[in-house]
Amino acid sequence: MSHSYENRSLSELRQHYDVESRLARRLLAAQASERRQLYSSVYTELLQSVPLHPHHTRKADPAQSKQEIDDKMRFLGRFLTPTVTFLEVGAGNCQLALRVARLARKVFALEISEEVVKNVMPSENLEIVLSDGCTVPVPDGSIDLAYSYQVMEHIHPDDAAEQLRNVWKALRRGGRYICITPNRVSGPHDISQYFDVVSSGFHLREYSWAELANLLRAVGFEKVDSYVGFRKKYMKLPLRFLMFVEGVVALMPASMRRSFANKRPMRNLLFITAVGVK
Repeated sequence: MSHSYENRSLSELRQHYDVESRLARRLLAAQASERRQLYSSVYTELLQSVPLHPHHTRKADPAQSKQEIDDKMRFLGRFLTPTVTFLEVGAGNCQLALRVARLARKVFALEISEEVVKNVMPSENLEIVLSDGCTVPVPDGSIDLAYSYQVMEHIHPDDAAEQLRNVWKALRRGGRYICITPNRVSGPHDISQYFDVVSSGFHLREYSWAELANLLRAVGFEKVDSYVGFRKKYMKLPLRFLMFVEGVVALMPASMRRSFANKRPMRNLLFITAVGVK
């Protein structure tokens, strides 16, 4: 699951759900020209309206935050060198970007809301860049390694291809985009997991392995590698195998699919860590 919601009462979860689903419906219904302003404003309103949102509560637990960054770096480390220019899409509180900045030549931290990054103190080689949710305002061909962790599912379905295309343009030839996102087959994974059978919060669309790989190829990525984590180690597995697994699980009745899909090792196989190569 994408966030830790469990330490709240049902009424607190319901309040979060009511706010998030209302804002999500507003965003989904908006025209493309409206969404450029809405992405930032709805996320700002959500964070201001839900004081127990994980974005706030994670700050209160430095040990948990450090563990999450350590886990991400365990995979990222294989791609990082002192010459890499790194882009994090959806950088949040920039804790990962700041850690990567210790190892990389240059880091761009991309966010859509000033509210999220207002207290971040950039390092010398880290630059915060604000986006409207689709644009990637860095020089074309300047990025060696781009990364997003549970961002893709928050993008309006009509904007997904454009945003991916902009990431592709930002990459140099041979550059990689690591796109990590929860699998639709085992979802929903946003706050609506407690109330709905499909995502109806800020996970505007959750993807399967097959859907995301097809989208990455459609915008120009020449190859899509697929990784799966087991016991804090990652291995590359054939994409066709993972697509077959999720296809079988998707055939299960909804009443048993989610429970089965979220048990290990199935949860590990379904959770998407895709690496598009330009």
